[in-house]
Amino acid sequence: MPASPEKIREVIEQYVARVATGSTAEVMALFADGATVEDPVGSGVRSTPEAIREFYATLEGLEQAGEVLSARIADGQAAFLFELRTRAGEQTFTLAPIDVMTFDDDGLITSMKAYWSDADLQVS
Repeated sequence: MPASPEKIREVIEQYVARVATGSTAEVMALFADGATVEDPVGSGVRSTPEAIREFYATLEGLEQAGEVLSARIADGQAAFLFELRTRAGEQTFTLAPIDVMTFDDDGLITSMKAYWSDADLQVS
């Protein structure tokens, strides 16, 4: 039986919060064994825990904030729009990707694809 929509929504919220301000280990705890990450789509699929960990480690320690703006959840899958704001010196970089995830029966992420490109990055 797929994870409930409520459980998936909880994981999505945790994912965005942990990507913004959590540790790499906290983000990794949301993924199932054998999970894949493609961020952004077209950049290649990361399919080992080491490759996924290395990807999220680049975000650790940045001054960031994130929030889920909209989500659609159905049959153990979710598509959601979120905003990630990163402060670097006097500038703020804002990105609002659409992520598509699949989940196992326990609500752990089995795959993640992030849809965004450089054209979606706003600097203020």
